[in-house]
Amino acid sequence: MKNLKFILPAAIIALAACSPATRNADDQNAKTDSASTAPVSQQTEARPLFAKMTIKDTIKSGEPVQLKFTVYNTADSVQQFCKWHTPFEPLISKYLDIRDENGEEVNYKGAMAKRIMPPPASSYQKLNPKDSLSADVDLLKGYAITKPAKYTILYNSQNMSGLVVKDSITFVYGK
Repeated sequence: MKNLKFILPAAIIALAACSPATRNADDQNAKTDSASTAPVSQQTEARPLFAKMTIKDTIKSGEPVQLKFTVYNTADSVQQFCKWHTPFEPLISKYLDIRDENGEEVNYKGAMAKRIMPPPASSYQKLNPKDSLSADVDLLKGYAITKPAKYTILYNSQNMSGLVVKDSITFVYGK
């Protein structure tokens, strides 16, 4: 019972470590390079920091299954997000749910990292105002996509990264 007074606060800190409230960067006056500032048509999103996934509609067996994950900052200030459980780090966690057309989940075959909490400062990625940042990942390196089918991908790690991916995406994997 004595340990409970230490465990409960530690659990609360761990759960809040990468929450959306931690996303405002310390450097609110960061300079932006106007050449790298991407126009963002998604100004209607409720949150200033969000992500979108894209993938080819049809992928032949033997080709890489390349997913592009893009984070957008629609705010007028620098924002940040936790890179953990995103393609901005090596594939060391199951941050996607992939299901075939029958609803059967594709097995994750990659590594599962144990994390220290709260995340260190190096685990955050800053993003300048009105800018975007993309990362690519070959899903075959972490997921057992083997049979020809139509697959749906859903991002499941909003609570860790603080990033919202509103829509799922689909692709057909075949011969």
